[in-house]
Amino acid sequence: MLSDKKDIKIAISGKSGCGNTTVSRLVADTLGLRFINFTFRNLARERGLELADLMKLAAGDDSWDLEVDRRQVTLAREGGGCVLGSRLAIWMLPEADLKVFLTASPEIRAMRIQRREGGLLKEIAAFTESRDMQDRDRYMRIYKIDNDVLGLADLVIDTDKLTPELEAEIIIKKLNEKFSKP
Repeated sequence: MLSDKKDIKIAISGKSGCGNTTVSRLVADTLGLRFINFTFRNLARERGLELADLMKLAAGDDSWDLEVDRRQVTLAREGGGCVLGSRLAIWMLPEADLKVFLTASPEIRAMRIQRREGGLLKEIAAFTESRDMQDRDRYMRIYKIDNDVLGLADLVIDTDKLTPELEAEIIIKKLNEKFSKP
């Protein structure tokens, strides 16, 4: 039974603008689990850098990715259950009880990022497309992970027409189904 499981680990991944931070937080709050989401954005803030500047540094220095990934996995493996929301969560936390990948069209992703951060939609769309390519290249080079191949996911959700609340419900339902099987 799910209510008896306090050490559940859920990994939720998705590219920028897919809603994985929002949905991960909702799932964590609903289930009373720790929410973990340490990202390039957090690291840039810690180091006093703009995200775009850190991305340029990371393109030529794998230590940035390794630092972010090490920190988030360390946090996720500390005692108790958690929801880890990150680009590579489903690959970096193989012991997760449920691995979820969120998708969205490039247009929807750009509009969500614009709503969150402001700016011109055309510029955001171009930056997001460039970031996706850089991220994929780095993940392949560093980890041999292709984040466009989602076979590892237990659940893939297209978020284009869903609310974060409905996405969280779908994830929790899938988790309940998994733990109710004999």
